[in-house]
Amino acid sequence: MPVQSILYVRFPCWKIYPGGMIYVADFIHKRHPEIRQHILDFAMVPKSERQRRLVEEIQARRPDVVAFSWRNMQSFGPNPDDDALDVVMNFDHSRKPHRRIKAAFDGLSIIYEYFSNRVNNFRYLKLVRRMLPQARIVVGGTAVSIFGEYVAKQCPTDTYVVVGEGQDSMLSVIEGEAEPIGDVFYKDGSGKVHRHHRTGEFDLRQETAVDFPYIESIFPDFTKHLDDYVGVHTKRGCPYNCHFCLYNKIEGAKQRYRDPVEVVNEVEVLNKRYGVKKIWFTDAQFCSTKPSTYHMERILDEILARKLEIAWTGYIRLNYITPEIAKKMIDSGLASLDLSFTGSQEVIDALTLGYRLDEQMESLRMFRDAGYINHQKLKLYLPLNAPGETEETLRQTIIKIKELYSWFGRDNVLPFIFFIGVQPGTPVEALLKERGYLPKRYNPLTYNPFLIKKLLYNPKPLGPVIARAYLEAMDGLDPSSEYIGRATMDVLERELFQTSPA
Repeated sequence: MPVQSILYVRFPCWKIYPGGMIYVADFIHKRHPEIRQHILDFAMVPKSERQRRLVEEIQARRPDVVAFSWRNMQSFGPNPDDDALDVVMNFDHSRKPHRRIKAAFDGLSIIYEYFSNRVNNFRYLKLVRRMLPQARIVVGGTAVSIFGEYVAKQCPTDTYVVVGEGQDSMLSVIEGEAEPIGDVFYKDGSGKVHRHHRTGEFDLRQETAVDFPYIESIFPDFTKHLDDYVGVHTKRGCPYNCHFCLYNKIEGAKQRYRDPVEVVNEVEVLNKRYGVKKIWFTDAQFCSTKPSTYHMERILDEILARKLEIAWTGYIRLNYITPEIAKKMIDSGLASLDLSFTGSQEVIDALTLGYRLDEQMESLRMFRDAGYINHQKLKLYLPLNAPGETEETLRQTIIKIKELYSWFGRDNVLPFIFFIGVQPGTPVEALLKERGYLPKRYNPLTYNPFLIKKLLYNPKPLGPVIARAYLEAMDGLDPSSEYIGRATMDVLERELFQTSPA
């Protein structure tokens, strides 16, 4: 039976541009313009009204396919609505009892919220199956890409669970292919889960610029997402094998590219029709290999040729940047350099980050010399206390950060404090199991607060040192004049460089 209507539902999360869902809906429309589509974003719907809105949309549209997007599933995942890092720091290391007590309640509240969201999400799936017994259900998104098999087991029958990008998988479902295309778990009518592995990568050259007027017509909340960074992706895949990352497994190790002209067509419509000023390139890394750096340069050339007045950023790797490319990046509107950073080659190697510290510092010096010293920011994502970290490597990181202060100005350098979140299937997870830090058969989706704390990796002996530096910095912080990451590194400098008594 041909598909006539599709309803997309984004499960609850904080307000963030729903790029993946928009790309899929645009792709389907361009191949089947006769299909009616609608997007319902629970991020924009009060909690008490979500079930009612879903029921109303189902009754009004009677969709043949209902596609859900699920962003977050683990309770330590950082987001603007709850700060698991702050809670764990206070619970484990605050010297003030009332803060530890408050953190305990806050932590339980976070875990309960994630528990209830997870339960409710499966209830929404089952509600759709009750109301639409013949409809096909599709579930995708970041959480599903990590925990696909777990999700498939909990779903109602006749549900497709898509790992990674979903354009070709969705197309195969609506066209009634005997077997789905892509990396898909399928729960059949008897409740048995089958897995179909991807046999070929989706050709991103098929992905032309999003038809935003069409998206606006099917997504009532579309314009509400345009007041902050809007996500645009330029490629998929990552050839690196960083110990804590899953991108190379979810997207594949081979990099695939969109046409640079189509990428900038998309940016131009967002900028000129909708007034979008901030663009976040959502690739695993906007430039990471020599071919991808050439691809990025073509995108920059297009932005410059069209004189687009935008501020753009994304995760950057500096291995192959030349002075000429650095100048193009700055001239085209680079708002911030966002990169993983540690001042220790030992930690870089332990995490298999795949670059040389001296080359990274030389590239940053090149940006300074190219004029990156005015209002742009240097955002350093510091994997503090990762496996391999010692007091000496922390000292090395502090020294390098102070060097960057002298190059770019202290106010322009933002050290971002984070700890590795242990994800299933990563090398760091295997390492921590081998060392006995994690049980061999632990549940990565546990609700056990003590195990959850372990998944936000910050063990002794450095864990208490870093945490107390963070808490002291928070206590003395004036947010109008200082940044928490810089203040924390200042306290750590005092603690790690103080002279021992004679």
